Amino acid sequence: RPPEDRHALARAFVAKAVLNLATTSGLIERLAVDATLRRLCGWERASAVPSESTFSRAFAEFAASALANRMHEALIKKTHKDRIVGHISRDATAIAAREKPVRSTPAAGEAPKRKRGRPKKGEVVPEKEPRRLERQIGQTLTQMLADLPTHCNVGTKRNAKGHTTSWIGYKLHIDTADGDIPVSCLLTSASVHDSQVALPLATLTASRVTNLYDLMDSAYDAPEIRTKSIALGHVPIIDHKTRRGEKAAIEAEARAKRTAGYELAEDVRYNQRSSAERVNSNLKDNCGGNTVRVRGAAKVFCHLMFGIVVVTVEQVMRLVT
Repeated sequence: RPPEDRHALARAFVAKAVLNLATTSGLIERLAVDATLRRLCGWERASAVPSESTFSRAFAEFAASALANRMHEALIKKTHKDRIVGHISRDATAIAAREKPVRSTPAAGEAPKRKRGRPKKGEVVPEKEPRRLERQIGQTLTQMLADLPTHCNVGTKRNAKGHTTSWIGYKLHIDTADGDIPVSCLLTSASVHDSQVALPLATLTASRVTNLYDLMDSAYDAPEIRTKSIALGHVPIIDHKTRRGEKAAIEAEARAKRTAGYELAEDVRYNQRSSAERVNSNLKDNCGGNTVRVRGAAKVFCHLMFGIVVVTVEQVMRLVT
């Protein structure tokens, strides 16, 4: 039997993100009663709309071929090929999923971790393995992406009120340009720290757009990230991470700034990083980011990227008009 038209099915999944529909069955019901939407997707009659299983098989093909991600890349390259972006705001957002987290188990033949503290007399302490950030310095983009875990697990972070929250699922890392336009995205396990995705994300963004400043919060305060940003010809503006013994000095500096009544130019530019928060909330509230019903990293990423494509088109149209 010949397969259904994949162009129409892809347009239907874009419509699902536009309408922020939670399920595919809800999309099919909407297509059955909305003649205009149905014809925009490519079906003339309600009886021509495929079944839910056909939608499921087509979505699996789209996820395997990274269709939504390739659509977004082509859109960004077409709209930004002659444009210089002032600021790239880098941030990550939690993605809750409906699947069981993968438990971390030691690999076969791997030696158990030694206890913390001073080694015993005569004990040979093995050398520490290099951190992921240190390994990424000499790697290509393909190698960096292959080294990032993408299975479902448990993530923990501290919210704006200082409370620790946890979720089961993934983490979506987004580079956002001026005008609240998402430029590039990567999906990792929920437990991956934001800083471990900075180098591959910066490399991916540099291949799509030309920008001047990289804006990041204190989670990205690492010398490797600063060095990479400078090597790409950018100016890194990263919020300082308070370390042990620095709290009093930072508070004194903040008081001096308030007394003087002025802000540094970098502080003013750093305020542009709020665009990353707006893209995160727009994706979750309006384009399906909070209604992930599929399982597996490839399908979850495909679902989210259909929403990212919608967000990008909306913001580009506002920028042009």
